[in-house]
Amino acid sequence: MLTHTLGFPRLGAQRDLKKLVESYWKGEIDQSKLIQSTSALKAVHWTQQKSAGIDLVPSNDFSLYDQVLDTALLVGAIPDRYKDLYQSEQEKSTSYPIDTYFAMARGLQDDKHDIPAMEMTKWFNTNYHYIVPEFSADQEFECLSTKIFDEYEEAQSVGVVTKPVLIGPVSFLLLGKEKDTSDGFHRLDLLDKLLPVYQEILSKLQDKGVEWVQIEEPFLALDLEDDAKISFQKAYETFHQDLDSLKLLLTTYFEGLSDNTALACGLPVDGLHIDLVNDPDQLGNVLDQLNEETALSLGLIDGRNIWKTDLQKAAAFVEKAKEKIGEDRLLIGSSCSLLHSPVDLDQETDETALPAKVKRWMSFAKQKLGEISLLKKLVADELSADEKQKLEKHQADVDDKRTSELVNNPSVQSRMDNLDDSYLNRKQPFTERQAVQKEHLNIPETFPTTTIGSFPQTSEVRKWRADYRKGVLSEDQYTEIIHKAISELIKTQEEIGLDVLVHGEFERNDMVEYFGEHFSGFAFTRNGWVQSYGTRGVKPPIVYGDVHLPDPVTVPWSAYAQSQTDKLVKGMLTGPVTILQWSFVRDDQPRSETAKQIALAIRDEVQDLEKAGIQIIQIDEPAFREGLPLRLDKREAYLTWAVDAFRISSTGVEDKTQIHSHMCYSEFNDIIEHIARLDADVISMETSRSQMELLDAFVQFDYPNEIGPGVYDIHSPRIPSTEEMVALLEKAVEVLKPEQIWVNPDCGLKTRGWEETIPSLKNMVQAAGKMRRETVES
Repeated sequence: MLTHTLGFPRLGAQRDLKKLVESYWKGEIDQSKLIQSTSALKAVHWTQQKSAGIDLVPSNDFSLYDQVLDTALLVGAIPDRYKDLYQSEQEKSTSYPIDTYFAMARGLQDDKHDIPAMEMTKWFNTNYHYIVPEFSADQEFECLSTKIFDEYEEAQSVGVVTKPVLIGPVSFLLLGKEKDTSDGFHRLDLLDKLLPVYQEILSKLQDKGVEWVQIEEPFLALDLEDDAKISFQKAYETFHQDLDSLKLLLTTYFEGLSDNTALACGLPVDGLHIDLVNDPDQLGNVLDQLNEETALSLGLIDGRNIWKTDLQKAAAFVEKAKEKIGEDRLLIGSSCSLLHSPVDLDQETDETALPAKVKRWMSFAKQKLGEISLLKKLVADELSADEKQKLEKHQADVDDKRTSELVNNPSVQSRMDNLDDSYLNRKQPFTERQAVQKEHLNIPETFPTTTIGSFPQTSEVRKWRADYRKGVLSEDQYTEIIHKAISELIKTQEEIGLDVLVHGEFERNDMVEYFGEHFSGFAFTRNGWVQSYGTRGVKPPIVYGDVHLPDPVTVPWSAYAQSQTDKLVKGMLTGPVTILQWSFVRDDQPRSETAKQIALAIRDEVQDLEKAGIQIIQIDEPAFREGLPLRLDKREAYLTWAVDAFRISSTGVEDKTQIHSHMCYSEFNDIIEHIARLDADVISMETSRSQMELLDAFVQFDYPNEIGPGVYDIHSPRIPSTEEMVALLEKAVEVLKPEQIWVNPDCGLKTRGWEETIPSLKNMVQAAGKMRRETVES
């Protein structure tokens, strides 16, 4: 048996990647320093995995921004708007077109360029975001990047023979979108053009002596149309004809193969990886249908959660497979890339954040390497005396989590038992509430302006929080500083001319972590960073027990902000589904039950905000679609309880109180009916990168409530012009009524600088004013 991982966290134990890349963006280091430093970071990851007993260590799982973007550059899928920049870099003979790469991810605005970024969306049902490839009917491909080859050689130079990771051709095409749909063009039509480039890449890897390539086709775990199934067969039959010594490990994750089992098991590859964490029941069918010569990789160590694996239970799966196909054809590994896990539990030494009684139940990426190695030795009956003791303690921790009194709160369970339909509905339907709100709230009839909530979190702001946590600042001192920041922001928003203001969220480290810190049943980390996109990392809180809210969280800050202005200040909350999705969640009860517990806690906060005089309350649900099961037949059940959770959190207010929600970087067409069932008075969403395309779903459905389509991309440092935002709003007016439309950025402004934020918002307000005037004139 061989052991392997599907990928390792890129950020580094101290968020090394973030610091390096952002230093490059600021001009503090040059390209050679960036490449040199990231090479050292990769070497640490490779040697760490080898030392832990991993037989097949991955390479090319590292990325300066995103692995899908890496693949687009590898196969030459560079959109036309970046071609001049790429050509300029080529003329300078740079070793890597890094400025083109980052421009594709973030956009580029300087004296010579004003290039918008490519779209970004969620990686299946995770909180990782990838850059969406763009395809046209006349698309051409060529092998442009040497990254995958260079990293294999880099690893060899430090004594580690790796398994290069490559997104498969069919999934790569399906991850993208068509920019030209004339004549019925579909991106899979490009497969014949793409396959020769993949053949070239695989041949080069074979020539370098590579034994295994992890070729990722996660779409095999999704519902597939016939053309996609044919594409898989064509691609892998083509590769099989060309390859000699190179072995392909066809990799799936996040779901089971289900009705694609025969297809996946019959493809001419050397190995097949399946996710037995998300679908343990698929093993029998796979074993029955697997080609006689194909190896089977068992994904038994959860790459997406932080609880220790029950190794005795995992060993039973290995034994079942071993009995059927023999141990020589088996691999043991993580269910998916460990990218979705924090790096090292050993760094968590603050028991006020993560109590030892909870920490003993957990395993981060580094510890999961040990689990994989220990599982192999358990099955092979090769445990040393020390390893037997380690296993015994490990299993004791697993058992302790199942029975611990820390997870149970009788009052929460009693409240859950008393939930009924009265928690699910506002007093009146939207049309009647809207009339009450129009009369009660002093905001423009058309194109009211607001933001999504957060404002720039500068190093100074982060230092206030750190000093408060360390005791350098007393509570009174900290409150005084935050109050001053809120007062200044209120004045700034008034000067900009925004209609509905926010308090800025200076007290919040993260939109989920901040709330979790105030809930019972949650624990936290100090260094448990997980990559969300690019250099953006989050520290997901840990839900280990029953959840409730002992005291109000946001009320003092929002009430203070409202006291500083005659304009309306919007209360800002994170919704129950997003808190669930962006946390590491207990696995001893259905996720739906945990979501409803969180919803009841948020409901209490909503009602407290209303009592404090806050008349507009936003309950953000950017992860609502992210939680959608990948398989169609599982979606209705999820959508039912997810909608119920939002409504539990939002319906306990008077009709005059306006409830907003926010969603971003998602496709809405297939869930628009359920978004309408949320019954939020206003929904804001990301639409600028898609040029308002996401509004199509709301138009076709005839969405009745109000909508805030984002008019500028906050994930790019560009400052959009007034004219650019007017053009987007004019597109919105083609399909929505002016009185339906709010004007706002795509998302919160936390990651931006003040030098970008203020001029962008001024342009946004001017765009709204222009549209308002044109509406009156027409």
